[in-house]
Amino acid sequence: MKYLVMVQGAQSDYEGMTGKSSPHSPAWSEEDLRAMFAFMSAVNDDLAESGELVDSQGLTEPAQARTVTAGPDGRPVVTDGPYGETKEVLAGYWVVDCESLERVTEIAIRVSQCPEPAGTPVRPVVIRPIQDGDGGEV
Repeated sequence: MKYLVMVQGAQSDYEGMTGKSSPHSPAWSEEDLRAMFAFMSAVNDDLAESGELVDSQGLTEPAQARTVTAGPDGRPVVTDGPYGETKEVLAGYWVVDCESLERVTEIAIRVSQCPEPAGTPVRPVVIRPIQDGDGGEV
């Protein structure tokens, strides 16, 4: 069964990782960043070794995002940048192929234990089963 494991974030988290603190996120040190990247690399290595890793990626900050919607007349409306109403965004993900929901939950629990500086907001790790082309779970 394939699952998408998603890590949530916000623009303030990305700014904190560049050393800019805010009321919503502390500034990260170089040591904090190294610890986070080492942790994520270890997770990826372990999932690759077990044969469960299909793909994993971190995503750029929301300020680099673009949203495309249909306008009232059906023509596309393209908007750049972060949005005030958007509190959390997808920060990164894993696609894993696991035997069970219990196993992917173990993976998500491990991901949720990534080292972060004190004061970093707690962001959810979300698990979603991936549907196959027939609408069933893969």
